[in-house]
Amino acid sequence: MLWNVDRAADVREIHDSYRSAGSDLLTTNSFGGSSFMLNRRGLADRTEELNRAGAEIARAAAGEAGWVLGDVGPFGDFLQPFGETTPKQLLDIFQRQIEALLSGGADAILLETMSDPAEAVIGIEAANASGAGVPVIVTYAFQKTASGSFRTMMGTSVEEAMQRATDSGARIIGANCGTKLDLDDYVELANQIIAVAGGAYVMIQPNAGPPRTEGERTVYDATPEQMAATTLQLLSSGARIVGGCCGTTSEHLSAISQALKSMGRHQQRSCDS
Repeated sequence: MLWNVDRAADVREIHDSYRSAGSDLLTTNSFGGSSFMLNRRGLADRTEELNRAGAEIARAAAGEAGWVLGDVGPFGDFLQPFGETTPKQLLDIFQRQIEALLSGGADAILLETMSDPAEAVIGIEAANASGAGVPVIVTYAFQKTASGSFRTMMGTSVEEAMQRATDSGARIIGANCGTKLDLDDYVELANQIIAVAGGAYVMIQPNAGPPRTEGERTVYDATPEQMAATTLQLLSSGARIVGGCCGTTSEHLSAISQALKSMGRHQQRSCDS
């Protein structure tokens, strides 16, 4: 988060590379930007400054035609009774971060990598309480159980996770990240989300394959071509917003963008023929 102030040019360069690769939506550098998380580094008193700066950098890179998603990750603990944080305390934590992101120019709020639907619901409430009327996106992180079903870390099923989000007013729902999920798993997961989405739009951001370690490095093996092919499968299934999460580089995004453009040209030729 300090990079948003101390190394703003470097953050801008990363955003620029994603925008140049064809991304229409840029996510702010604020995943760990709750006051609870920042307090672990003695930075809670800079919550507004750091989140606002992150949104301003993304806003400048997105330009008039791009969208900025104000990124809100898990707040950093568990709600009662699993943790000590009360719903009211969490509402205040989320409101503080969200209002700063909106003041910096965010077009929508992205509550991502959620595992507890109760936390997601409070995040939605906080975003709506801002009065800005911006879209609220909720995406969960899933893992695949031994029986083959998808569950969040809290044991929540796909259906319950999505239902809780849409019932609370999320207009876009889906999944990002995931534990040991390969690209085929994300397609399967997307199909399950789409089946229960109702009138909500679905957003899927796979990791670039399951991570593995090489020494001190975390490596993601999915190639840009594989990510692009998976994106086309996701769109064919009914997803409406697609991208990438952990391990996704500008090269992956460029391949995805080119695949989408090719698909668009193919559809246009089909319509004209």
